[in-house]
Amino acid sequence: MSTSTSLRVREHELLSAARGGDENAFGRLVERYRGELHAHCYRMLGSVHDAEDALQDALLRAWRALPRFEGRSSLRSWLYRIATNTCLDLVSRRPKRVVPIDYGPPADARLGPGEPLLESVWIEPYPDEAVGLTDGFAAPAARYEQREGVELAFVAALQHLPARQRAVLILREVLGFSAAEVATAIDTSVPAVNSALQRARKTIDDHLPQRSQQATLRSLGDEQLRALVEGYVEAWERGDVEAVVAMLTADATLTMPPMPTWYRGEGVRTFLEEWAFNGRAYDAVGRRRVRVLSTRANGQPAFATYSWHPQRGAHLPTVLQVLTLRDGRIEEICGFVTPAVFARFGLPAELPA
Repeated sequence: MSTSTSLRVREHELLSAARGGDENAFGRLVERYRGELHAHCYRMLGSVHDAEDALQDALLRAWRALPRFEGRSSLRSWLYRIATNTCLDLVSRRPKRVVPIDYGPPADARLGPGEPLLESVWIEPYPDEAVGLTDGFAAPAARYEQREGVELAFVAALQHLPARQRAVLILREVLGFSAAEVATAIDTSVPAVNSALQRARKTIDDHLPQRSQQATLRSLGDEQLRALVEGYVEAWERGDVEAVVAMLTADATLTMPPMPTWYRGEGVRTFLEEWAFNGRAYDAVGRRRVRVLSTRANGQPAFATYSWHPQRGAHLPTVLQVLTLRDGRIEEICGFVTPAVFARFGLPAELPA
């Protein structure tokens, strides 16, 4: 018996048991789809927290509706239909997610980062491991497509679409469902799906860069990317403004959600000199007390920064930085000043001296 046949047989057995009220069987039945469904909810909502809420609600809906599942579509398609409609319901009740560049113009870096917004409107970083992306950046084609679907720029561009257009684009372009399957999923017609997809493509093309991060990373290759990552870690730990600036494009931007302020070009240098790398990060004998760990988020290089807290005698989480690259240089530093996200990435809660 082939592996695919064996999986279908096992799924049929679990489905029968789940229909009979076996919650454990239902849990095992949907487990293989949980990661991709979570990523789907994240694309729809731009928030890991909202995606978790949506997925939990969708699986509860699926459990309650299971006796009515007749098998006319695959279980996977049926679960995506429920998850999509759960997200559509949630979109209408949650604020639109954005990045600071979409929120307002660049700020004067000499004035500092300012205060965070109280309302959570920012797109959140997404750990690669959540969708099973644990191999190198120069990965096989299937991994490449999965990573493109969670890149920061793509997720941010999706949020500019009306919710149903967003659902159509994701289901058709990212997940590969047919127009008929999408029409069934969101209860509309095939011509309506095709029309929505055409409008969505036009809008999203206006907001996306010419080249995806996955194409950029693959063109660099693992060796050059490794050198960039190591150089960035060393420069940030040293507080070396010149070394960091030398790695940036001339029009590089730096954003810091939940602060709405962001900087471009020379403003990035000014912020590094006067704020990020200033004396507050150094101890009494002039040692910079910052540690940096490399990680990955949204299919892109990311860095967890930790600052020294003498009262705790340890380095504590401060910012999760996600880099966007262009032609071998850093085009954007998106620094999520939300230490609570470190746990989602499996990062340590503190680092020793």
